[in-house]
This record gives sequence, C-alpha cells and structure tokens, in this order.
Amino acid sequence: MQRSWSSKWMVASSVVLLAAFSILTGCGSSGSGGKAPASAEPAGATQSPAAKPETPAASKKLVVYAAMNEDDIIQIQKKFKEDTGIDIEYLRLSGPGEASTRIQAEKASPKADIMIGGSSEFYDPLGQQGLLEKYTSPNAKEIDSQFNDPNGYWQGWYMGVLGIVLNTDRFKKELEPKGVKEPKTWDDLLDPNYKGQFITSNPATAGGAYIFAADQLFRLGEEKGWDYLKKLHGNVHHYTQGAVDGINLTATGEFVAGMSWAHDIVKSAKQGYPIKVIVPEQTAFEIGGSAVVKGGPNADNAKKFIDWLLTKPVGEMNTKLSNRYSVRKDVEPPAGMIKIEDVKLVNYDRVKASEMKAEVVKKFTDMIGAK
Repeated sequence: MQRSWSSKWMVASSVVLLAAFSILTGCGSSGSGGKAPASAEPAGATQSPAAKPETPAASKKLVVYAAMNEDDIIQIQKKFKEDTGIDIEYLRLSGPGEASTRIQAEKASPKADIMIGGSSEFYDPLGQQGLLEKYTSPNAKEIDSQFNDPNGYWQGWYMGVLGIVLNTDRFKKELEPKGVKEPKTWDDLLDPNYKGQFITSNPATAGGAYIFAADQLFRLGEEKGWDYLKKLHGNVHHYTQGAVDGINLTATGEFVAGMSWAHDIVKSAKQGYPIKVIVPEQTAFEIGGSAVVKGGPNADNAKKFIDWLLTKPVGEMNTKLSNRYSVRKDVEPPAGMIKIEDVKLVNYDRVKASEMKAEVVKKFTDMIGAK
C-alpha cells in the first residue's frame, strides 16, 4: 500500500508540474525575441517613442580633378583643409582636355566633385552636355562679370597670358652669333633657325595650346592663321600633352624656345633656370576655370570649395604661388610679371573660340599627325 500510494503521488505531482511549466512557457513566448507582444501590454500603457533615424554625418572629403601644376594643387589641398577641415583627394591630369575626357567617361557614375584649372573653353562643352552642375557662388558678385559664366556652369578664378619661353644660354651661344634677335612676336618663331629647337603643346590635350591656335586665327584671319600654324609646325620638334611640359624641357636646355603660360615661365625662372619670358604683341589670355561636377559624391563640399576659391586670401595665395593674375581687383598683380595693362591682347572672341574648338582641334590633329 505504501509503495502504491507513493507511486500515485509521484505521477500526480509530475502532471501538476508539467502543467505549470506549460502555462509559464506560454505566457513568456511571443516569437519576437522573448518580448511580450504589444496586445499583452496593459490598456493605457505608455509606449516609448520610436527612435528617430540619425542624421548622416557631413562629408569631410572632396575629390578634385586638377589640370594644374602639382605644387599648386598641393598648396590648395593644404590650405583648404586648414580653413574648412575638409580633405581634398586630387588626381593631377596633364591638362583640361584629359580632365574633360575623364569626366565624360565617368558620366554614368561620377567620381570627381570638382574640376579645376585650364581655360573656360574646356568647361563650356561639359556644361552643354549636362556634366556640370549649375552653381553661382555668393562671392561671384565681387568678380568682374567676364570671369563668371553667364550660364552658371563654371567660375573663373585666375587669368593667364601666353608667352614665349627662351633659354638665354643656348640662344646666345647658338642663335645670336647667326644674327638672330630675340623673338618679340609670334611671327619671329617662323625663323628657320628654330627648326627642331622649338617645342609647344597639343591643342587636343592642353588648354594653352588651343588658345594659342585660336590666337593665330583671330589675329591673322582663318586662312592666314592656318598658314601660320602649318609653317610653325615645320619648326616644332614635337607636341607635349601639357602646356607647362615645354617649359621644363627648355629650362633644362633640351630646346632653345617654347610656347607656354607666362606665369609658369616666370615661376621656373625664379628657380634659377637660364630662361626668360617674352610676352608677344597680340597674345591671348585664358580664364582659369573651376566647376562642380554633376552627380559627384560630395556636392555640398564642392560648392564650399568654389566659395572658398573666390576669397581674397586664396586669390593672394594663388598669385604668390603661381604668378597668375587674380580675377579679384583687390589682389595685387604677381611679382615679376608684366602689368596686365601693358599686355597687348589679341581681339579674342571667347564665345567663338568655344564654338569652333572641336573643329579646330580635329583639323590641327590631322595636320600634325603623330608628331
């Protein structure tokens, strides 16, 4: 009897415990991570408000395609970081032609935020193709209107004039004894004594080279201008990709003379090379451009960059570094450069230069072949 009662008691106890366990388990299960379902909460209970999505942190990065000297863009990178806390990642390209080609190739997925450097003629086609974002900086009102794109696609921030770079050592030793005088005009470069001793750049890749070609067409007319370019081609050793490349080759004595930007020539001369700059009559000038790439990953920082670029301190810094003329009237002209009022400029039609660019580049490319 005792053994039978014990067995019955144990069975009954097990049933009671199992039932209790089932009830407790059922109350604690919800299928949602062990939390009670909303319907199980007491009526009138206050629910905690839903967490608001965090605002994305502002980007501290800017990607720049730079058609300018390496040391210039490095200083811009450093100063922009100091002033804004934004890091510049830059890719230095041989000229605005290469930068334009890259932006066109990346139009489906833009990698750059800013294009900077090179003449405005290279920016107009990009704007017309919808590859640049319209942006007019508040600081643009302080700039002469000729340096502001009326369509809003690009912004001018410096001005440069074309010049002749002459290696004075080689000229005195080799050409002066032959009775050749230092060149004062573009036409003086047609002298046969410069054959194979003159170097310049390619209009397809260098903004300065295209402006130089357009300069001849504007000062001489189309027919005589092309005749001049063909004759000069006979003296050209080869055409470089970038406008500044010929300065280095002339400075180191590989060539007697070349064509490039006057400010870059002065910059190299200050480093002790035996070269000088000559600014010929009826020379042309560039408006150095900058623009926001449409669809770039850091659009807000790109606009901040344009605003920053047009300030007086940055204009003064660039003038000191590069010897370029600032577009700001309150910035003094660069030391060692001819006063802008003394430069005799050609009647350069910038609108026409932009419109005829593709045709001129093609004709020039066909003319020079692989040289």
